Amino acid sequence: MQIINPKFDVEKVKKATYDQPIWLHFGAGNLFRAFPAVLQQGLIERGLSDKGIIVCEAFDEEIIEKVYTPYDNTHLSVTLNADGTKQKRMIASITEALAASESYIRLKEICAKESLQIISFTITEKGYQSSIIELVAMLCRERFKAGELPIALLSLDNCSKNGDVLKAALLSKTTDEEFIKYLNNSYKVSFPLSMIDKITPRPSEDVAKSLAEEGFPNTEIFVTSKNTYVAPFVNAEAVQYLAIEDKFPNGRPPLERESVIFCDRETVDRIEAMKVRTALNPLHTAMSVFARLFGYEYIYEAMQDDSIKRFIIRLGYGELMPMVVNPGVIEPLKFMNEVITERFPNPCIPDMPERILCDTSQKIPVRFGETLKAYAENDAKALSELTLIPLVFAGWLKYLTGLNDKNEPFKLSPDPMLNELTALEPEEILLKTEIFGIDLYEFGLAEKILDMFEEMSSLSVRETFEKYIT
Repeated sequence: MQIINPKFDVEKVKKATYDQPIWLHFGAGNLFRAFPAVLQQGLIERGLSDKGIIVCEAFDEEIIEKVYTPYDNTHLSVTLNADGTKQKRMIASITEALAASESYIRLKEICAKESLQIISFTITEKGYQSSIIELVAMLCRERFKAGELPIALLSLDNCSKNGDVLKAALLSKTTDEEFIKYLNNSYKVSFPLSMIDKITPRPSEDVAKSLAEEGFPNTEIFVTSKNTYVAPFVNAEAVQYLAIEDKFPNGRPPLERESVIFCDRETVDRIEAMKVRTALNPLHTAMSVFARLFGYEYIYEAMQDDSIKRFIIRLGYGELMPMVVNPGVIEPLKFMNEVITERFPNPCIPDMPERILCDTSQKIPVRFGETLKAYAENDAKALSELTLIPLVFAGWLKYLTGLNDKNEPFKLSPDPMLNELTALEPEEILLKTEIFGIDLYEFGLAEKILDMFEEMSSLSVRETFEKYIT
């Protein structure tokens, strides 16, 4: 098996990082292992940094136990190219992996170090309402007490204005006026906006099998008690984007040398809006709803369905793209073309609709709600004439019944509002402006959605789907 091994003294980097850490990351899952950890390894291998990343897991600490500690914090990164080839690279840039409940003293020590430049996060949207933020607030207080040391708190999660969300969450955890003043001083503490994009599915059984056949010894896939899928390897697509507001009060690694885009706040905001509201995430959610209802196991399989592909094209170009703002550094049409023609159909990416549909109630406000609000502000008549976004919502209502188009039961993906939503009538769900961004009844969309839902229930999802995408 051909594996690209680390081209640096791993123990030397570990010691340097332990003594003078520069980067602490919260969220030890697959995206972190497939993207930020790989970026920093690239800098170390090119002699542009001599430090790795310290990672802490505060939600699902079983991840540390299963795939970090037994392998001395290394993992195999498998890049799945569309032509079927795989690039295999051993990643050793993670120098410590801490379970939060057992590591408070060490975390305090790290956060009091003058050398620390970044505390970053991949904790998902719901993480900003969790106890993780209380822990981070306490650690930031340690940095405050150590002499108001500068730091960048960098959210790498797919939520609108993620830096602002992180800042608001932290500020909500304190009433100390001096500490609040410190957090609000951008010369001391920054909350850069970012946009991150790399499809990183759960570890694939097919990838595990091929690795085992090639002689790689560690291929067991674990499912933790919190339903996280992890393995000694990660598999991800080759395409990746990361744009970050260049605001780091204590300096930063030269990640632009690893193709990270550093730019001003407004540009990041436009890039994030383009991706999350228009060119990728809403398409992912929309096609996953119908892929699940039609019984497809993988995203690439669903993209072989001509009707789903036609639906995605019409939704993207016809109803989402009119409200996009061109960020300048990335062309929206080119980005969307790549998503539809190369990324979603990639047969080597074993991504599953059920993964995409996790936490859908938390995703709709950004992925569709912001576009609906833009229509309401700029073109209310066009809003009332939308067809395919309402079709997505009708499909989601059908999905929440837990029955596919053959009336076979399937397991709904985890969602913090799942119990509440499944207990409501469809008419009541559509009243929730906190999910949809606007009053669907006020703009005449609710009745359209309910009619579509009724057709799906009385006829079939497929017949209704075909009717409205033609």
